[in-house]
Amino acid sequence: MSQTVMASPQVEPFFDKDSGTFTYVVHEGAGGAAAIIDPVLDYDPAGARIATRSAEAVLAFVRAQRLRVEWILETHAHADHLSAAGFLADELQAPVAIGRGIIQVQQRFKELFGLGEEFVADGRQFDRLFADGDRFSIGDLQARVIATPGHTDDSLTYVIGDAAFIGDTVFAPETGTARTDFPGGDAHRLYASIQTILALPANTRIFLCHDYPGDRRAPEPQTSAAHQLEHNVHLKDGVQEADFVRMRQQRDATLAPPRLILQALQVNIRGGRLPEPDANGIRYFRLPLNQLGAQA
Repeated sequence: MSQTVMASPQVEPFFDKDSGTFTYVVHEGAGGAAAIIDPVLDYDPAGARIATRSAEAVLAFVRAQRLRVEWILETHAHADHLSAAGFLADELQAPVAIGRGIIQVQQRFKELFGLGEEFVADGRQFDRLFADGDRFSIGDLQARVIATPGHTDDSLTYVIGDAAFIGDTVFAPETGTARTDFPGGDAHRLYASIQTILALPANTRIFLCHDYPGDRRAPEPQTSAAHQLEHNVHLKDGVQEADFVRMRQQRDATLAPPRLILQALQVNIRGGRLPEPDANGIRYFRLPLNQLGAQA
């Protein structure tokens, strides 16, 4: 007979300062089931070198706590860091999941990168494609999926007990909200997704995917709906949809592309896998010229 559902999972954050990204291990406690959310693969663009330091720190915690990792969960195909989902899947023999909207993301970026028939844009690179309302379990923890598009087509929020992992929809209060100028982005959809998140029960612990504290403070992974509504520069004072969309579109027009977007998406649409090596045994990224950002 299964144990009583654990309403408040334990959450261990790991912060990657280079990309401002939080990876989370959400778990039942020592010796129990766990999921890893949004893992980071280290990448040095100057030398095009891959490393697994960040992922190995997560692995060390998992092993020290004797956790049984049942899922590796992506909130979306990230544009600011490479995913370590493939590396961790191999190490832990755990399935990798993402939102069903990844198919649209793959189709758009397959065309941009000029990928051939060897890359099939149907989501097969992932073990599970979640749709809005899907439910799954992490041991005795019950989890559900909320589609929260707007930043990207595939953006999801995972609600696990009283914890919600919201991807890039909302950031720390002084940073605001996600950009919507990527292919498939839409400020109206983002506003609706944010309202869905803010309508979660008041005791919901909200975990951010990113924070950019600089040297002002320590990175803060956790927030709440009440705190966001009171302090978030894009949401406070009851901002209405039309005003939010206008602000978001004007702001997005001034933003440069993320530093690693071209490299990151070639890995992240593959489920955290690097491109296959050429005949010489070397792996390559494809960098389409003059396709992103404003003209220099």
